[in-house]
Amino acid sequence: MEITNDDLLDSLKIKRVTPRTSAPGSWVDGTIGGHTFQALVFPKPAADPAFEIPGSNISKFWLADPAGNVVAGFDRGWDTEPATELARRITDLLAAGLAETVFPD
Repeated sequence: MEITNDDLLDSLKIKRVTPRTSAPGSWVDGTIGGHTFQALVFPKPAADPAFEIPGSNISKFWLADPAGNVVAGFDRGWDTEPATELARRITDLLAAGLAETVFPD
């Protein structure tokens, strides 16, 4: 059975949002599709678009599969591009809406 994007979004659990004290932005820890993620998310886009996953307001991102293997990593640039199709889909879904979820209007 194929996992749909709706299935992935339904599985999204944000476990913790930790605001930074020294600057805007929050660390977000959670799970989606059996994967664990951590992201540094900002309420506004970066001054330099190269410092975030395009269009996401995410400047640091880590994604691990259920076995604990890192399958995507971004730290103001890709350290590990999404290693699987599922990792790419999860990364794209979080990039499309995590900032809006953490910082609603």
